[in-house]
Amino acid sequence: MKRIKFTALALMLLAGRAYAQDPARGTSQPTQETIVDTLRLTLPQVVSMAREQSIAAKQAVTLKENRYWLFRTYQSNYKPQLVLDGRLPAYSKTYQEILQPNGTIDFQPVRNNNSSLNLSLEQSIAQTGGKIFGTTLLQRFDDFDRKNTLYNGVPYAVGYSQPLFMFNTLKWDRRIEPLKYNESRQEFIESMEQIAIRASAYFFDLLLAQVNLQISETNFNNTTNILRIANEKHELGKVSRNEILQLQLELLKSRKSVASAKRDMEIAILNLKAYVGLKGDEKVSLDLPGGANHFSVSADRVLAEAFANRSDAIAFERKIIEAKRDVAKARGDNSLNATLTARLGFSNSALNLPGVYKSPKDQQLIQLVFDIPILDWGRSRSRLKTAEANQKFVQYAVEQDQQVFRQEIFTQVTLFDMMQDQLTLTAQADSIASEKYQIAKERYVLGHLSITDLSIAFQEKDQAKRDYIYALRDLWGAYYQLRYLSLYDFEKNEKIIYK
Repeated sequence: MKRIKFTALALMLLAGRAYAQDPARGTSQPTQETIVDTLRLTLPQVVSMAREQSIAAKQAVTLKENRYWLFRTYQSNYKPQLVLDGRLPAYSKTYQEILQPNGTIDFQPVRNNNSSLNLSLEQSIAQTGGKIFGTTLLQRFDDFDRKNTLYNGVPYAVGYSQPLFMFNTLKWDRRIEPLKYNESRQEFIESMEQIAIRASAYFFDLLLAQVNLQISETNFNNTTNILRIANEKHELGKVSRNEILQLQLELLKSRKSVASAKRDMEIAILNLKAYVGLKGDEKVSLDLPGGANHFSVSADRVLAEAFANRSDAIAFERKIIEAKRDVAKARGDNSLNATLTARLGFSNSALNLPGVYKSPKDQQLIQLVFDIPILDWGRSRSRLKTAEANQKFVQYAVEQDQQVFRQEIFTQVTLFDMMQDQLTLTAQADSIASEKYQIAKERYVLGHLSITDLSIAFQEKDQAKRDYIYALRDLWGAYYQLRYLSLYDFEKNEKIIYK
């Protein structure tokens, strides 16, 4: 009767299924029971959800919108500006000093209204930094003490104002601001790829926790069954008491491992759901991804795409131009600063409003306003030399950043190739360790293997499974990092674009 019972337990143990065979790669992978209210997700789904609804994605979209409107503000500086300004009303009741014929001053009460409206149309000229303008002005003065009303106005006038020997902001902004905008657009794409990298990390954190739980539960069930068989063999005198105690200790460790794995998985689920924006109470179960499609890329190709697409490549050019702009500004502010203004038009004054526009008189204005630094104790020279030194520093810094940029590309390409090979090796090791454990388990049941050797097979099988998950995580991390560094999809052979 004992022998029949022992044989039945052995058959139960050998029939126990810890892993399901994956026909795609010929290695074992965890089985997943169908659970009600469980959301099953793949790696592409998790990445897609993170890009669409995570807080990080919303922040990236908001920043992109902010940069767009900043660029629109810059563009408006080169378009005509229609401005209405004035004082309406401009009532005043006070005492003012009045110079008397004998040279003394007397304070007389004054009560008047001096209102004005001015409508002007301006157009900046980026090439010269000058400005063309047209204007019309109307002014009304009411003297309430003397009951007198006067009108003054400029029906229309046109003019041109030209800074001389001064720094031209519009000219430099036209070179820099488009670069900033293009840089911000590429930064948005980089943000989306960084979200993919982060989402992938959370995915594999949960996947590893999920696999650890499955391993722990399987080990607990197997240890329980082995302990039952060992007890039967102990009754037959084929197993020592020390071996029974060792199995009982292994059972306690397995139970503790299951509890710890459940806790780690719940934490990983919360972290993943918080990042990708899942708000439901359903549980999450992940499907084991395959390896990234095997493809090889040359470092030169990745480097070429990186310089064509990355925001850093645009920033290299922008920083050098900004340094040149600062030198030009320091040089312009330290020399002769002058503004030449010319205006032609008509003006008139009258006792009533229609009279202002009746037979207006010619109006001409030409003036040169200048500012020449004569003695500033070397301040102008110091500013210029500081700007020139900063320009050299920026050039060296950009050269250093370019070297780091290139080195990062070469390193990542090498790492990606290594990770593809590493995944193949760990898959083989996983398959071998699983088969070795199965043989060890059968030999222990038949009494041809010690509990120590069985425990070693246990550990090797579990570590091989974890190593395979680690290799998957490293490969997919390297894959998304390669996309981020180049902003290019080498599988589809196209640039990465997000609308």
